[in-house]
Amino acid sequence: MSIFPRLLPSFYLRDDVVQIGKDLLGKVLVTDFDHQISAGIIVETEAYRAPDDKACHAYLNRKTKRTKTMFETGGTAYVYLCYGIHHLFNVVTAKEGIAHAVLIRAIEPLENIKVMLKRRGMEQVKPQLTAGPGVMTKALGISKDHNGINLCDPASKVWIEDHSIQVSEEEIIKSPRVGIDYAEECALWDWRFRIKDNRFTSKAK
Repeated sequence: MSIFPRLLPSFYLRDDVVQIGKDLLGKVLVTDFDHQISAGIIVETEAYRAPDDKACHAYLNRKTKRTKTMFETGGTAYVYLCYGIHHLFNVVTAKEGIAHAVLIRAIEPLENIKVMLKRRGMEQVKPQLTAGPGVMTKALGISKDHNGINLCDPASKVWIEDHSIQVSEEEIIKSPRVGIDYAEECALWDWRFRIKDNRFTSKAK
């Protein structure tokens, strides 16, 4: 059992998804599958906000089979398949009915790195192990099967902890989000957040 507390619902239920995207930096994403705990420090995130964000899956509050999870209460995991290959892990925020979410793009490996390497088919720790949302979920064992789970549930196999790692505003690099050129003016919003000089963040846009 971890000595560190899981984030409480109050962390996720706030209205400002952009602030939550920054506040998640330094928090620790943990999984517990097949009695193997693995974890990493969140070092890169992106914020998405319905209904006005054209990059958001739920733009104009579109509710589909895929996006319905985004309308769940804050603290729900939103995991979807990208390009039919990569499972991307998002944290739903705000109250039920408001489709806000933060994409976790990268972690710095912290615990049970041996298992992460095995999942990724790698022998040595390199940034490619967890620098990027698709490889990060593979390293942690997260898949679409975990879509809709409650991260605050004590029985959840995926959760986020507070290790009291402080990330100041000066340490955060703000830049446009990745792969959303279709989003017109929203593509220019600086809603991608990275910890400065951390080698496990994915490359600049």
